[in-house]
Amino acid sequence: MLIVTQDQIQTVAQAVARGYVDPVQESTPQGKAEESALIFNEIQLILSEKRTSLSALRTGIAVFVLPLSVLSALVATSRYYDFGHAARLLVPLLVLNAGLIVLGAYLILHAIRRIHHYDRLIREIKRKHSAIAEFID
Repeated sequence: MLIVTQDQIQTVAQAVARGYVDPVQESTPQGKAEESALIFNEIQLILSEKRTSLSALRTGIAVFVLPLSVLSALVATSRYYDFGHAARLLVPLLVLNAGLIVLGAYLILHAIRRIHHYDRLIREIKRKHSAIAEFID
């Protein structure tokens, strides 16, 4: 199992942004093939990180929606209880719901920011290596 840290992704992104190419290896056909393989591997790494961010986005949406469904159930059944008598239970539940809404919003916003960041990295790679840009959508 391959574990990639955020620092490694940043290092690869910085090397791509600087246009790192080993001139000795590039001059040979084998060097160009290795460079293309390296670029495709970088893109695969970025895309896997993007998939992880999409999973975090999906989790954030689920966490955000759960309190809303609980609140809608409370509103729908509000005629069957008195808020004064049930306040001991409702106040902690509402605080927990507020916390889940904040957590869900954070997960969603963080995932969206990361997805945009990975899209920018891919666009930068496509711009620097126009020969393989046609293979990347």
